[in-house]
Amino acid sequence: MIEIGLVGCPSSGKSTFFKAATLKDVKIASYPFTTLEPNEGLGYVKVKCPCQEIGLQEKCKKCLNGVRFVPVKIWDVAGLVPDAHLGRGRGNAFLDDLMQASVLIHILDVSGKTDSEGNPTESFDPSKNIEMLEREIDYWLFGLVKKDWNELRKGKKNFMETFTKRFSGLSIRAEHIENALQTTDLNPDEIDKWSEDELMLFVSEVRKQAKPILVFANKIDIPEAKENFEQLKKRHPDIKIIPGSAEAELALREASAHGMINYIPGSSGFAVADESKLTDKQKKALEFLKEFLDEHKNTGVQECLNTAVFDILKMIVVYPVEDEHKYTDKKGNVLPDALLLPAGSTPKDLAYKIHEDIGKHFIAAVDARTHQQISSDHILKNGDIISIRSGR
Repeated sequence: MIEIGLVGCPSSGKSTFFKAATLKDVKIASYPFTTLEPNEGLGYVKVKCPCQEIGLQEKCKKCLNGVRFVPVKIWDVAGLVPDAHLGRGRGNAFLDDLMQASVLIHILDVSGKTDSEGNPTESFDPSKNIEMLEREIDYWLFGLVKKDWNELRKGKKNFMETFTKRFSGLSIRAEHIENALQTTDLNPDEIDKWSEDELMLFVSEVRKQAKPILVFANKIDIPEAKENFEQLKKRHPDIKIIPGSAEAELALREASAHGMINYIPGSSGFAVADESKLTDKQKKALEFLKEFLDEHKNTGVQECLNTAVFDILKMIVVYPVEDEHKYTDKKGNVLPDALLLPAGSTPKDLAYKIHEDIGKHFIAAVDARTHQQISSDHILKNGDIISIRSGR
């Protein structure tokens, strides 16, 4: 399952984002280090279900009005403070926690009303926290690889073997290392000539390859936030920054869960279920949420999850079925599963994703839309419905 790490300074709104995305109870408070141990929960990316376009006679029970939600794992880790790599705050424990994720969402308080330590302030420049977070992760990785640097410089170890092994527990693969070398134009055969700055350049690029960061500009509804957001975009044109409000999304999802409104996460609006049952306080809160959505189109939370998975990680959704004519599994369930796969995946990759034995005994695959057999190395497309044939 895809794993997403929520990172950021204390009091930035990470736990609120996590609860909004998962509706899992977590401690939320306006003081630093509310989160001490990582919280784990399921969030969902939102896609269009193919059930309506293929004209199914039997109703699909896996979507909501044609919208399919595909699960992803989300981690909310403790807030990061300057010099975390030296042990400040939760220090290395924070960095250990986030390394299992494939992509990081940096929850940034764009209002400028909290500093890097999570303390209340005024007119703080939030771009400093973007730079600080990247720097802390880079310094931590630098500390890890420096343990092997002297041996490598003496020619006593193989570069790729050493770094692949060193990074193996951090979901950093050989391809990330190779891409980092190519991007930086550093020659591993000349590592004895690398300076510390060049080693740091290499480490930083590995981090960018293996742990890409998306920024969620939280608390955009606070007046000062809008100007800060515009400045962020100018200063960091190479980073995807999505404005929004985790608090607004949490309020919408909780109101929906309690039956007060009909709301699909990521939508630009909602419908009140029965206004006569609402208190004046609830009506006022919903009016505020309506005004927020009218201005911002969405809260940004669902957009962040979808952007992280589809735009940054380049994943696609494929629907495996057993009966390519009825689009069902052997129990008759219509479009029973929606699986996330990397772009460029093949039917054989899908077979292994379903089950290792199915992959090992793969025979053929059928495109359920065309009812034609496709080869094991055929490149799958987003939204494909595929039936796998396998032996025993």
